[in-house]
Amino acid sequence: MTAQPPKIRRLQVPDINVVNHRTLRKALGGTIVGNTMEWYDVGVFGYLITTMGPVFLPEADKAVQNLFLLGTFGATFIARPLGGIFFGWLGDKIGRQKVLAMTLMLMAAATFVVGLLPGYAVLGIWAAVLLVVTKLIQGFSTGGEYAGATTFVCEHSPDRRRGFFVSFLDMGSYLGFALGAGLVSVLQLMLGQDQMEAWGWRIPFLVAGPLGIVAIYFRMKIEESPTFQATLEQEEEAARHPETGEVIGPLGPVGIFKAHWRRIVLAMILVAAANTVGYALTSYMPTYLTSNKGYDEIHGTLLTIPILVVMSLCIPFTGHLSDKIGRRPVLWIGALSTVVLAIPAFLLLSIGTIPATLTGLAFVAFPVTFFVANLASALPALFPTAHRYGAMGIAYNFAVAIFGGTTPFIIASLIQATGNDMMPAYYLVATSAIAAVTIYFLPESARRHLPGSMPSVDSDEAARELVATQDDNPLLEMDSLPFDSSYEAARAAHAQPQGRAGEP
Repeated sequence: MTAQPPKIRRLQVPDINVVNHRTLRKALGGTIVGNTMEWYDVGVFGYLITTMGPVFLPEADKAVQNLFLLGTFGATFIARPLGGIFFGWLGDKIGRQKVLAMTLMLMAAATFVVGLLPGYAVLGIWAAVLLVVTKLIQGFSTGGEYAGATTFVCEHSPDRRRGFFVSFLDMGSYLGFALGAGLVSVLQLMLGQDQMEAWGWRIPFLVAGPLGIVAIYFRMKIEESPTFQATLEQEEEAARHPETGEVIGPLGPVGIFKAHWRRIVLAMILVAAANTVGYALTSYMPTYLTSNKGYDEIHGTLLTIPILVVMSLCIPFTGHLSDKIGRRPVLWIGALSTVVLAIPAFLLLSIGTIPATLTGLAFVAFPVTFFVANLASALPALFPTAHRYGAMGIAYNFAVAIFGGTTPFIIASLIQATGNDMMPAYYLVATSAIAAVTIYFLPESARRHLPGSMPSVDSDEAARELVATQDDNPLLEMDSLPFDSSYEAARAAHAQPQGRAGEP
């Protein structure tokens, strides 16, 4: 009698991950502190560029000082792809939580060391070299931070509310930036520019020491993602059934790129557009207002802070919106609003009055609110669990290195070369126009389970409802669910072609 093939496996309640909300809150808090720490440093460094120039290159003119510090800021992002590749591979191999603790320790230590560096008066040009080296080390550690944090929270979140929960990471990021900018502003008001250049610039970097210790404490308390734990068990099961021929374990960078290059390129284009707008607002705008629009250092810093705070608080709402109407529509709002608002924004900044400047900054911030929060949930959903951290590390960090972190330097160079203060607007329009086309090819992932993972739900009741409606649920892709490998091995073995008579 011919053996019957195994029936198609159906989803059962024990297969579904029911999210533990206490664990989710701890995971969210532990990752937010790291993102806040990362962007605190970005905010501090970006807002101290015009102050630190005379410390490290006192003999150069102002334009050269600004270009050097903006270039140093950009150099941080040159090291990020290496960090993304290394920590992404490690995170897929040993776990998200361990690697995220490691990246935070390195990141906080590097920020603290910047505050200890001697200036030009002590070491000459070697002071500037040490600054660049320290920022490169920091960039390397930061390369594993965002990719790991978004991956980690995505894997902890229920499918139907993933956009909302993951958006808190970017809220923390921009609040961290505002915290750094606010501290710099307070010091500038209290000490004055001369004292800031003499020693006051060190304080915000040194504050990163105790802040980092607190952040590391919270991060060490979080638990590994249940999705990753399940993937490890699948890998062990697959190793016991090698006859399936399926490789579900972690791959090296080359293997990941070969397996997922189309989606990596797609992610890179979207990250490039979103971060071009984001870094133009955060890291470049204080320098632009000070160097090109005649504001002093204090006003150049203070004017952006209320915009950043309001924008940060709005980010969870756009994350929630993406859970309701989809990631793609919300991302289109971000891309198209950049195309529409960038030129009016910089025309308003050119007027030079405080109301016009605040309105111009708000026009730049509006698309960032729709862009960043939704990429944090859309991009990890492009890749399977076994390769998610590594693929995100490659896609996110290469894009940020080439386009995001270099945005302040590119914009300043374009203005310097052309003498046209509207060049930032044209640059933002171009990158977002390309992104608007690319979003068309982005698979919709709202309310769907992550590839390579079982569905995640809020409650036992939701799990039972999902099982009961699995035949009619358009959001459930049964063929992509990672049912246990022993079952798949049996099915694969049965599917092998039968040998001719007399053959083994």
